[in-house]
Amino acid sequence: MTDNKITNAQIEAQIKELPAQPGVYMMKDETGMIIYVGKAKSLRSRVRSYFRKNNQSYKTQLLVRYIYDFDYIITDTEVEAYILEANLIKKHQPKFNIRLKDDKTYPFIKVTKNLDFPRVFKTRLVKNDGAEYFGPFADVDAIYKTLDVIKDIFQLRSCKKEIIAGEPEAKPCLNYHINKCLGPCIGAVSKEDYHELIDQVMLFLSGRQEELKAEVEKMMENAAQERNYEKAARFRDALKAFAKLSESQKVMSDKNIDQDVVALVEGENDLACSQLLLVRNGRLIGQEYFILEGTEEENKAEMMGSFLQQYYEQAAGIPDELLLNTDLAYRKLIEERLAVLKGKKVKILQPQKGDKKKMLEMAERNAAQNLKKEDIRSKYEKQRTSGAVKKLAEILEIEKEPHHIEGFDISNIQGTDTVASMVVFKNGRPSKKDYRRFKINTVEGPDDFSSMKEVVERRYARLLREDKKLPDLILIDGGKGQLSAAYEVLELLGIDDLAIIGLAKKEEEIFKPGQSEAIIIPHHSPALQLLQRVRDEAHRFAVSYHRKLRSRRLTHSMLDEIPGVGETRRNALLQHFGSLAKIREAKIWQLKEVEGISSKTARKIFDYLRENMRAF
Repeated sequence: MTDNKITNAQIEAQIKELPAQPGVYMMKDETGMIIYVGKAKSLRSRVRSYFRKNNQSYKTQLLVRYIYDFDYIITDTEVEAYILEANLIKKHQPKFNIRLKDDKTYPFIKVTKNLDFPRVFKTRLVKNDGAEYFGPFADVDAIYKTLDVIKDIFQLRSCKKEIIAGEPEAKPCLNYHINKCLGPCIGAVSKEDYHELIDQVMLFLSGRQEELKAEVEKMMENAAQERNYEKAARFRDALKAFAKLSESQKVMSDKNIDQDVVALVEGENDLACSQLLLVRNGRLIGQEYFILEGTEEENKAEMMGSFLQQYYEQAAGIPDELLLNTDLAYRKLIEERLAVLKGKKVKILQPQKGDKKKMLEMAERNAAQNLKKEDIRSKYEKQRTSGAVKKLAEILEIEKEPHHIEGFDISNIQGTDTVASMVVFKNGRPSKKDYRRFKINTVEGPDDFSSMKEVVERRYARLLREDKKLPDLILIDGGKGQLSAAYEVLELLGIDDLAIIGLAKKEEEIFKPGQSEAIIIPHHSPALQLLQRVRDEAHRFAVSYHRKLRSRRLTHSMLDEIPGVGETRRNALLQHFGSLAKIREAKIWQLKEVEGISSKTARKIFDYLRENMRAF
């Protein structure tokens, strides 16, 4: 690879061009990967400080060694830079930043209150779509338990269909008959009554059971006075459920405020834990914890600031008070941002005595315990990943440990829609942002060998053209035939020194080019288990892509058979509804809303899809 590290002269020239304005800067390594994201009140002075040799910490010195280039984004204010920094850290997970260890998105409970008959369900995607979100929650089981309680108490619908007030269907689903749903689809409950229940659900999710209890008691009395005894009985059962729920929730305060209690505890191996206790209306309703990486040489105030920055940019609810067990870096920025998110000022306290101090001590004890669990998990994960990588190099007798593995698989069913997948594992873990999928262009029919040749040639010819880093090991899903096909391409490209193997699934035999005897690794070996994870992930990724293409082809084919629906109308329908299933569920007036669909055509589509329902 060409050495493209910027020289001192280039650095100085680029820094001179930097504006003395707020913004975010991104340090990159030789591969172009972002390794550090920072915010600045003045981009010029902040970036320049990295290349001064005085007063640099060891971590900064190490970072500078890896910097090959940098980029930046100008913002109007320092607060905007603060927000953008949090989003970029979450997206890129730079190794020199303090970051939440879990790369997954945390689940929320979503209430689609903007619909005629709202739904309440779990989601991991927060949008600005008029819905209400509660969370995030680290404990998925807690979400399901909460949703179960909500369903039992309120008998809300669980179906995904669109239900319009005033347009009842002929038959309800089974849930209505077993008293698990109020039946909005058949008009058994009005839109107004249903929204009253949704308001109660949102009180419930906000932790305000006392307010909800008073509201439900009043509604039960009104229902009894109106002699609607069935409705009154439902409210009575809800009150019993609230009583049981309240018994399980620890009373933390007699104050009618929402508090987040955050305790940060440092551990070994450059890890720290932020423990979060969620106190709503004086009751502890839940807890979450987050492991922070990249904390070496960082003080606790910096760690706490980084955690709050990243957490509250994705959190759906902001408390009235934040109780912290440490000092706080960039306090003013965080206070300003929380005030914007909350709509009013949020108190940030560091209590030294009393009940609030006791809450923090409770959070600290939990954080210390969670760090112990993480240490055990990390040791096991190290054995599965870095330990497996090292052992694999020994078994395969390759000089370089395979920290970067690329795995390939071919997928077709009855010779149609042949596709290939490529997955990437780095340091023993999947790197999903580097996955690639391919449509096979030059091969007709079910020819896995030729298909493998095509995809391997396309992948590595491109890497060579673009002077990109090659993998340490290539894994082909298959035996000698697939391996020979792939290796033939590497020879033609002049990179036959690349380590490449085939893994045959039946006996889990490993083949290397030029060796007739298979390598057998014990089934309990972490090295074999790593290869199996790569192979299975490549297979999963290929099959899912194949199914998507096949489904799309069948969808297009079915829509093309409808009289009056050509390519333009077909595309308009799919763009409007998103899927064939949604088009089939649509009513005639909804079909007419699509551009280019007349009343006559809408009727044809409606009738055709219902006559051919079994085809789906």
